[in-house]
Amino acid sequence: MTALDLTRADWRTSTRSSGNGNCVEVATVDGRVAVRDSKDRGGPVLVFPSATWVAFVTGVDAVRPG
Repeated sequence: MTALDLTRADWRTSTRSSGNGNCVEVATVDGRVAVRDSKDRGGPVLVFPSATWVAFVTGVDAVRPG
């Protein structure tokens, strides 16, 4: 497995997140989506194929109360 270079990643949080720093940050890099904890930016990063991330977000949106 090749390591993904995240040094130039453009990390972002939801516009609905509060300002207290308890957020999940995501970045799109080389056709994959990287996910990390905003409280531990140097910590572990989960990386998913873009299609897997889209399926996850779509599934969450489908069960979220209106």
